[in-house]
Amino acid sequence: MPSGASEPRTAGAECAMVAYIVKRVLSGVILLFVVSGLTFVLTNLAAGDVASQILGMQATQAQVDAKNIELGLNEPLLLRYLDWLRAALTGDLGTSWFTSESVSGAILTRIPVTLSVVILVMTVTTVASFGIGIIAAVKRGHVDRVLQFLTVIGNAVPGFLVGLVLVTLFAIQLGWFPATGYVPLTEDPAGWLWALILPVFALSIETTAGTAQQVRSAVIATLRQDFVRTLRSRGIPERRVLLRHVLRNASASPLTVLSLQFVSLLSGAVVIESVFALPGLGQLAVTYTSRGDIPVVMGLVVYTVAIVVIVNLLVDIAVGALNPKARVS
Repeated sequence: MPSGASEPRTAGAECAMVAYIVKRVLSGVILLFVVSGLTFVLTNLAAGDVASQILGMQATQAQVDAKNIELGLNEPLLLRYLDWLRAALTGDLGTSWFTSESVSGAILTRIPVTLSVVILVMTVTTVASFGIGIIAAVKRGHVDRVLQFLTVIGNAVPGFLVGLVLVTLFAIQLGWFPATGYVPLTEDPAGWLWALILPVFALSIETTAGTAQQVRSAVIATLRQDFVRTLRSRGIPERRVLLRHVLRNASASPLTVLSLQFVSLLSGAVVIESVFALPGLGQLAVTYTSRGDIPVVMGLVVYTVAIVVIVNLLVDIAVGALNPKARVS
């Protein structure tokens, strides 16, 4: 009888998890359509006279009109968006209006740089923030106050300022690290890591500070729960109680914060890539947005939103696995 009762319960939990994932995927797809539509409208309204920018000041009005027809800018805005959407659904994001370079090709050659920075920052942030947060929650007292003070400072100092200090001190003055540039991982793994240490550290300080506070608060709240006292009364070792039970129940909130940190890192990478001259999506976005190159801007939006949706989906799955109540929230 117990085994028979467990099977329906297990099947019900699996069905709930599948429904939870499907719901999140549909939400992500809807978000992608909404963001792409809004971005298309806003970029077209703000682009100005793109044809004149492409042809230059010496172009005649007839040449400008012909270029507008070639680019489809004479068509109604809704029709242009539907044409772009139809092509995008087949994987064709078009070509740059200024360089004639494939949008997908331009993004795919630069996205490894940005993802390398962001993934390394998230790895450092996760390990450091959970370590700092758990120590602060368990030790309390002077240790807690010192760690909280350091996290407040880290959260207040902007990443680009930390990056400038790091470049000046460790790259220019001491020469320990390269000041600028990027080495592909496939060419030289050691050189890849060495070139990213400073930008990763510059971004990790702020993200770690914010997430560590969430971990600390969540662990303290969980330690006050009745089930923790019950586990301790049974003689279960404190380390096992902390790592196996408390951390599992306290992870939902910090994981959500980490997903938000990931989104902010994609925008924060624009500044850091400029400081360290990294050829990532940040430089691409700044260059082509200032030109009003709508195909490239739309391609960047699609790739960025897709990455954000995937990361949020993975976080939602992790939260749902750790906290079944989140599946029905």
